[in-house]
Amino acid sequence: MGFYTEEIRVGGRRKGFRWKRLDGKEGVLSHIEIKGNTRIGRYGVDVAGFERDIVPVLELGQADVELYIVDEIGKMECMSGKFAEAMKKLLADNKPVMATIALKGGGFVSEAKKMEGIELITMTERNREAVVEQIIKKLSQ
Repeated sequence: MGFYTEEIRVGGRRKGFRWKRLDGKEGVLSHIEIKGNTRIGRYGVDVAGFERDIVPVLELGQADVELYIVDEIGKMECMSGKFAEAMKKLLADNKPVMATIALKGGGFVSEAKKMEGIELITMTERNREAVVEQIIKKLSQ
């Protein structure tokens, strides 16, 4: 259960970011054409759509979920207070969660890194093969 984000590129230029749930549903998280005050740099963020379609898959009470995948806990995602609250509950519940988190950022980005039971692993181009093996080993325990 979970989601990931990826760039929206047109003609080799980044225009925004989309989210994709692991069940196949997808939508736009941010785009240069989204108007309004909810912005990160040049991107308008669709907080309402994100909350409608992503937050419910993170809410507890889904007993059959063995692992939650979250890509990512970042500035755009954390513009949603509902997302931050759902993640706080999920991380505090000791459900298995594998998430990426922004290197920099205040608010819930920094708070999540300090939560009890969180293990941070920094992945770089140099160590990514070893980190993947380390994560697979942890997940199979």
